[in-house]
Amino acid sequence: MDTLPDLGRFHHQGSAQIHPVILSGGSGTRLWPLSRAAYPKQLLKLVSDRTLLQDTVTRGLLDVGFASPLVVCNAEHRFLVGEQLEEIGVKPQALLLEPLARNTGPAIATAALWLLRHDPDALMLVQPSDHVIASLPEFHRAVMQGMAAASAGRLVTFGIKPSRPDTGYGYIQAGPALEGTDGVLDVERFVEKPDHDTARRFVDSGTFYWNSGIFLLGARAYLDELASINPAMLEASRDALDAARSEEGCLQLDRDAFGRAPSLSIDHAVMEHTENAAVVPVDMAWNDVGSWPSLHGVAAADTDGNVIQGDVIQDGVSNSYLRSEGRLLAAVGVDGITVVATDDAVLVAGPDSAGAVSRIVERLRRENRSEPLRHSTCHRPWGKYRTVDAGDRFQVKHITVKPGAKLSLQKHYHRAEHWVVVRGTAIVQCGEDRQLLHENQSVYIPVGTEHRLENPGKLTLELIEVQSGDYLGEDDIVRLSDSYGRA
Repeated sequence: MDTLPDLGRFHHQGSAQIHPVILSGGSGTRLWPLSRAAYPKQLLKLVSDRTLLQDTVTRGLLDVGFASPLVVCNAEHRFLVGEQLEEIGVKPQALLLEPLARNTGPAIATAALWLLRHDPDALMLVQPSDHVIASLPEFHRAVMQGMAAASAGRLVTFGIKPSRPDTGYGYIQAGPALEGTDGVLDVERFVEKPDHDTARRFVDSGTFYWNSGIFLLGARAYLDELASINPAMLEASRDALDAARSEEGCLQLDRDAFGRAPSLSIDHAVMEHTENAAVVPVDMAWNDVGSWPSLHGVAAADTDGNVIQGDVIQDGVSNSYLRSEGRLLAAVGVDGITVVATDDAVLVAGPDSAGAVSRIVERLRRENRSEPLRHSTCHRPWGKYRTVDAGDRFQVKHITVKPGAKLSLQKHYHRAEHWVVVRGTAIVQCGEDRQLLHENQSVYIPVGTEHRLENPGKLTLELIEVQSGDYLGEDDIVRLSDSYGRA
């Protein structure tokens, strides 16, 4: 059995400490309808009983002398990310909140700037939060191989040995081995996603590797390169961090400053232009889980080549991915298809239609539909709610409140609400009145009345909310006071 290399001994011998930097800003449109803008793929349990984010954070790196992770995420996901880290007992060094998406270049820059204020010799192990690595020993060995080069100022990336001429990945052409290193190669060039014939030539040459998007960088070395190659990005990132404000244990980057940063990946911002790029080839069963076919490829299939999850019945189906998130899914006599059913959408896709899913999502966005943005179940820092039914001038929700949690003190200009407690105990503030409700009791919240819901108990509170009025959108919420900094 493979054993993990002792990475911790490098730190104890005086080398710079490695700080895992986890990037959690993607939206994952190609995995719609499971992945949505408000609940992207890294927050989903797709390949194990943990989410992709949790798997990334727990890749054995906390037990070998590495620092706690530094997480960069979308501000809209901060409570979800914080909750998932708490579930696995991981306390990050910091949670940097991006007020808007600017790609990986600025995200890594702000992480490097933050780290240098706490560790002037910091090495960053930059990892996207939505990749799968099945062979952790090989990953750890590759990190160990790249440490000396990264400590010497090289910007090290990890190249995946290609198993096929895939046109969905960028490629890295490797040059000669770096003197004084073990398994680290110079980089000749980065290549964008090629056509099939070009990809075939790349694979046949033996000198090209898939670009994994994982990097081992000295924080200072990365910023020095950025200062030379893309100073505008560095300046905007520094200003965003300097003007950041602390909120609920997170650091909210300044929106105006961060918005001035060019929206570029680390590849386009630095790696394609630097003379200091290096690559460590590695075969670690890596997959970026960027589409339903790729997810099919990393999941355990049955003897007919099917991956089946949820309440699914099939007859005469082969080489297919069938997933239901609740409702019964029945499939008969099909081959090589993907069917994913949620409570508000169903995707049916052929074997060569992975890229078309993103086009469907874009079309839904142009039509101002909610399905690309959020599920019918929406998560909040206090719990969650699910839309059960909706129609003209009414909406019904199932609300779940965590023990000890409370919603904001708020009011609505266009709707009234009726609450019925079905499990647990609720404290309800309605205007000047404050009352305790038990199971099967209810309360009416008139239009424009200040109100608040709280769970004082040790058990989860569940209630049914019936909204009625001429406008029922979530933007008809005026928060007057909030425990989570949203007022």
